[in-house]
Amino acid sequence: MKNIVLAGGTGFLGQCIIDHHKSDSKISVLTRGATRNVNNVHYLNWDGKTLGNWSTALENADVLINLNGKSVDCRYTQKNMDLIYSTRLDSTEVLGKAIQQCKIPPKLWINSSSATIYRHSLDKSMDEETGEFGTGFSVDVCKKWEDVFNSFHLQDTRKVAIRTGIVLGKNGGALSPLKTLAQLGLGGKQGKGNQFFSWLHEKDFLNILDFVMQNEKIHGAINVSSPNPIPNEEFMMKLRKVYKVRLGIPMPRWLLEIGAVIIRTETELVLKSRKVIPKRLLDEGYKFQFPRIDESLVDLCSN
Repeated sequence: MKNIVLAGGTGFLGQCIIDHHKSDSKISVLTRGATRNVNNVHYLNWDGKTLGNWSTALENADVLINLNGKSVDCRYTQKNMDLIYSTRLDSTEVLGKAIQQCKIPPKLWINSSSATIYRHSLDKSMDEETGEFGTGFSVDVCKKWEDVFNSFHLQDTRKVAIRTGIVLGKNGGALSPLKTLAQLGLGGKQGKGNQFFSWLHEKDFLNILDFVMQNEKIHGAINVSSPNPIPNEEFMMKLRKVYKVRLGIPMPRWLLEIGAVIIRTETELVLKSRKVIPKRLLDEGYKFQFPRIDESLVDLCSN
């Protein structure tokens, strides 16, 4: 039975991990909610920035997975930007300090990052070796996030930063609003439609975490996304096909800007071209269960 500690485990990806491991692992979830037990999952209160009694959960853990961070699906006001920074940087900092105090530290520390660390790219594929970092707010968040993570030199704890693409899930994640658009006839291309969409099936996300746990040669930053990114226009067409919707009204940039204000988000989430390739995973022999978008959408959109 694995001993898993999950920081920021109450969101979509955290719940996926809990559901995947709750029958075969001891799971401790660090949460801003109340300390409680739910079946075999132990929730421990923390504030994401201060050392406390929660740190004892790290003793002799097999893996610490840090997903903590305010969602970027919001307007980039100064308040929200400050929270996006602080929830990521502070939690990573305090987790590193907690590991340093452990008598028997976690064997593995997996820390979130994001595929958005790479520049907007319509041409070049971005892998871990030759990928080029971009500029701007979201890129700066990722770089500072990884800087804090890399500042801890832990002799007994292997460290892996996961630069994750957009995870598609049956019951959550980015696919839900896109499905709604398609079903309403609004599932045409967004913007020019040539921007690449780096995606990942939720089952591959979970399998990749298991693969990283088992493969001790993997350390440092890895791209966690399908090996086949797809242009936005093609993705939306395939999504319409799954739902047998012929009409797909395109959404030009100016309309997206208006819509983003109304629903309190940013157009960067759909207009930035992310052409990310998981070279290190492929080199290590990981086999994707859902490498292509067609079979992924059929699986995720079936009842």
